[in-house]
Amino acid sequence: MTEAAAAERPVATGTAPLLRAQNLHKSFGGVHAVFDISLDVPTGSIFAIIGPNGAGKSTLLNLISGIYQPDSGSVALDGQDLSSMRAHRRVRLGLARTFQKIRLFKQLSVLDNVIAGFHVHHKIPAWQYVIHGKDFARDRQHCREEAMRLLDFFGMSARLNVFAGELSYGEQRMLELARSLATKPRLLLVDEPAAGLNAAEVDVLLDRIRTLRGRGITVVIVEHNMDLVMNVADRIMVMDYGRHLFQGTPSEVQKNPAVIAAYLGGELS
Repeated sequence: MTEAAAAERPVATGTAPLLRAQNLHKSFGGVHAVFDISLDVPTGSIFAIIGPNGAGKSTLLNLISGIYQPDSGSVALDGQDLSSMRAHRRVRLGLARTFQKIRLFKQLSVLDNVIAGFHVHHKIPAWQYVIHGKDFARDRQHCREEAMRLLDFFGMSARLNVFAGELSYGEQRMLELARSLATKPRLLLVDEPAAGLNAAEVDVLLDRIRTLRGRGITVVIVEHNMDLVMNVADRIMVMDYGRHLFQGTPSEVQKNPAVIAAYLGGELS
């Protein structure tokens, strides 16, 4: 068997994948944004999706997270079919998402942005949102403590009371990640997290993603920063013009002629 053929085989994990997408198609006005894409993401892994601009990477994340519904094909999380499920219900099942264009509550504090992420798991009587009782106070305190832990993890403890709109771009990226973790995900989808970050911030991001994997969170990352991808991913899928081009380990991707050609003959490193 050739090296290229071996790279096309699914990763043997001994267990069913946490995320399985099969034969996904999505078109916009006759343009095939995603064409017959299938992927398996093993539990506890970091799976990267790369490709030139317009390859369909963000559209694929939108299909997995429920922002878009596929024209055909299916998505399953831990064996549960998500195909007809709305995005907010997928979040409750343990699927979280960040976006290429940061989506924060700019007029809320850093702390309140993260606290907002806990809303999907609130278990208090509805009337206590109107007349605040002991359950509401207890839940609020718990969320505050957990939010502070998450912000400390991303090095933002000193920024708790700053409005999100006043943060630097890199800080906003970290805040969005912290808020996504407040939903207690098993699977975290991150779209271009290194965009706009300086080298030091990218190093911090890489370390945090590795730490999340160590804590049992499976990560799917779309990213153009090849240094980050090659240093953090267990497996990489390459897309081009909405189609699957290649899949393999970082070293296999770096050597594949079709991948290099898709990047205009540039050498991946």
